[in-house]
Amino acid sequence: MNDKAFNLLDEPWIKVVDKDCGIHEVSLIELFHQAHIYRDLCGELPTQDFAVLRALLAVLHTVFSRYDMIGNEMPLNGYDDALDRWEELWNEKRFSVEVITNYLESQRENFYLFHPERPFYQCEHAKVGTEYSASKLNGSLSESSNKLRLFSGMSGKEKEEMSFAEAVRWLLYVNAYDDTSAKPSKESKERGIKLPSTGAGWLGKLGIVFIAGDNLFETLMLNLILLNENGELFEKETPIWEKKEIPDGERVQIPQPDNLSALYTLQSRRLYLNKKGQKVTGYYLLGGDFFDRENAFIEPMTVWKNADRKKPNNFIPQRHDCSKQFWRECPAVIFNDDGNRQPGIILWIKRLEEEGILKTSFLNIRIVSVQYGDKDFYVTNVFSDSLQIPASLILKRNGGWKQMVLNSISFCDVVSKKVWSFAKEVNLASGGSNNTKESKGTSAFFAENKKADFYHRIDVPFRRWLYKLNPEVDDVGEKQSAWRKECAAIARQLGDEMIQQTNTEAIFGRTKSNSDDKKTNESFSAARAMNRFLIGLSIAVNS
Repeated sequence: MNDKAFNLLDEPWIKVVDKDCGIHEVSLIELFHQAHIYRDLCGELPTQDFAVLRALLAVLHTVFSRYDMIGNEMPLNGYDDALDRWEELWNEKRFSVEVITNYLESQRENFYLFHPERPFYQCEHAKVGTEYSASKLNGSLSESSNKLRLFSGMSGKEKEEMSFAEAVRWLLYVNAYDDTSAKPSKESKERGIKLPSTGAGWLGKLGIVFIAGDNLFETLMLNLILLNENGELFEKETPIWEKKEIPDGERVQIPQPDNLSALYTLQSRRLYLNKKGQKVTGYYLLGGDFFDRENAFIEPMTVWKNADRKKPNNFIPQRHDCSKQFWRECPAVIFNDDGNRQPGIILWIKRLEEEGILKTSFLNIRIVSVQYGDKDFYVTNVFSDSLQIPASLILKRNGGWKQMVLNSISFCDVVSKKVWSFAKEVNLASGGSNNTKESKGTSAFFAENKKADFYHRIDVPFRRWLYKLNPEVDDVGEKQSAWRKECAAIARQLGDEMIQQTNTEAIFGRTKSNSDDKKTNESFSAARAMNRFLIGLSIAVNS
């Protein structure tokens, strides 16, 4: 990289969607100029968009922790000052372009994708690491040389090279979500250095939660957290591009960051792009910086779980479960239920609401996540979800409504178990296997599929019910009762369909050997199972 090329301030590289659903690539400066007219980021993957969002937030944290609205150097000075600055920005409904542009221009040399000394988000030392092709850099493929994608959306040169604009987006993505397949450098092996495992990239370790607004300006502002959970200022913002020396150590454990721009620009990996003409053809990679994830509450955008029930204040990030709809995680994410800890972003929104600064009827809460296989050695899935809820539900004054929502989610779990038991018995009555050593084809496997079908069927109705809640005028008991009846009706319809699909012999029943005690027999009847199912639903609805 002897020549400077592709400056992120001027060159279009961020993909956005406008209000008419048109997709554009814009430069960093242009994005901040026009954030209020763009609906959202629109890259190749929602996880990639989140990695870009964090880089944008790092810029905003740095600028508005140092300068006021008109560009005067005026560092934040305490609780009230931070909230006043946030409120001023929010009320403008667009960013103070001159302030942001002046800061970015002062950092111009640090935003070249290719630079002889400071290539953006890269270090030359990474060339001693594992070499990958462009198809591995592309997170929608994540294809290594020895693990080709069987059904790939790209082929030929599309996989072998990518534009500079595309490379920037995937550079941010890989740094944030990279798997653990990269090997230590030959240099470390030859010197006998035993390196620690860094795990997946930092964002890959999280159950990511953030807030979306009606446009990109609102999304950035709602996630611009100027105070920590204790209502205190963060330490001085230090984004990676301001560091005098580029980090180049391999697999380096560092202290937990003390400011959000440092966290959002964490170099989880050491990367170095291979350029051929006007295309990127591959990259080199080494393990980078990592820190202890236990009680790393500087991270505001993740779900937390108690790592050890014997130690009640020992929290680690909890990844999302791709098999569950997001609303099923509400107890941990929004309502701080079951001993979990709420994400910092939710606490920040609560603070803005309680201080009367943010006045909104609904919150659009989003999640994104990467799922890995074999100890994070490779990516198996990328998924996202969102949920719109009445903003008042997260406030302390609506404790009764929050409990009702929690009870309603629990009710879904209760009914799902009844669906599972009913489906299993119907399948056994139809001749299904009760052999616990088998997997596919067993009654338990059939029951799991029907349980998943049940959750699929109640997904949209539950979201609609939750969205329409209005704690200011609705009766909490009536709303709970309405959902229980609707949920039970959906379960009953599924049960009716299962009965209609059974054979005549299943209705009257059959006898099978006990799965645990082969010397005794068990009798299974679809008719009897249906009676028990209906009685169980009735009791659950009215309890």
